[in-house]
Amino acid sequence: MSLFWRIFLLNAAVLFAATALLLLGPVTISAPVLLTEALIMSLGLVAMLVANAALLRIGLTPLQRLTRAMTTTDLLRPGRRPVVSGHGEIAELIMTFNTMLDRLEAERAASSGLALSAQEAERRRIAQELHDEIGQTLTAVLLELKRVADRAPAPLRAELHHVQETTRGSLDEIRRIARRLRPGVLEELGLISALKALTNEITTHSRLTVRHGFDSALPPLGQDVELVVYRVAQEGLTNVVRHAEARQVELTLRRTPSGVELLLRDDGRGLGTAAEGAGIRGMRERALLIGADVSVERGPGREHGTDVRLCVPISATATGPLPPGGPYGALGPAPLGGRDPLGRDTNGNSTGNGDNRP
Repeated sequence: MSLFWRIFLLNAAVLFAATALLLLGPVTISAPVLLTEALIMSLGLVAMLVANAALLRIGLTPLQRLTRAMTTTDLLRPGRRPVVSGHGEIAELIMTFNTMLDRLEAERAASSGLALSAQEAERRRIAQELHDEIGQTLTAVLLELKRVADRAPAPLRAELHHVQETTRGSLDEIRRIARRLRPGVLEELGLISALKALTNEITTHSRLTVRHGFDSALPPLGQDVELVVYRVAQEGLTNVVRHAEARQVELTLRRTPSGVELLLRDDGRGLGTAAEGAGIRGMRERALLIGADVSVERGPGREHGTDVRLCVPISATATGPLPPGGPYGALGPAPLGGRDPLGRDTNGNSTGNGDNRP
């Protein structure tokens, strides 16, 4: 039965009951209207309005729940669906809304996968250019400066040595940027070694003290999963260095009954009332590609600090089914140039020397 007929029949039932009471009841209307008759009619009108309101409330309650669901739906937190209830058009409307959410989440996951795939490919391209072009050019400059310094007079030799050190520092910085853009150690030595290298780098280039702990009995993880875990840890540590004003950070990766959990805990100033920025939303989008979930909240029992928690389900590990995206996993097909998002060519061969050193 359609919503129109349901509301029409509810109102008709109330009016029919009121008409029947007037026709069959002992109440009469005189002219002029007496006070008691006006009181009885007023009470009858109030009773009809209350009955009509109660019936409409019962019939339209599912629409109110649907409205609340529409205002709170977030595609970065998928899986939440309003319960299908009611009859006729209301139930059909809720089912249509749920179907629309399924389609939107699938389309967002596909588009995010393509965007992140392109981002990883661009990171790899820039890192390769830093390695092949700027890195080798600076290496040649260092060699030339050394040759000139050896032949230069003593008054100029100190200045040339200073230029050498400046150039060497620039070369080291370029190497560090290239490693952050394309973590070769992740491809060659695995996730644990990559996370250790990341924490050592953060400790070296900031005043932050990073403690880490990793389970030795982690389940086998796919390459896409390892890349997502590494990028989430990288983005989380970067946010701590830039915004948290923290002194200590704890990074742990452990096995749980439901899969694998990455936890990044700092003692900084916390989130406060600030809205989630692009970094946190980027972490959520990456996690969605492997069916994982990211939570960012204040640590339990603490006034300050933030906990970034990535929960990877068992289905996302290498022993489970492949995530959507074809043979290259959740990050999508290989981009132009014959390379997939992990830096491999279409034959599965790894590229680069791992440390990006010229």
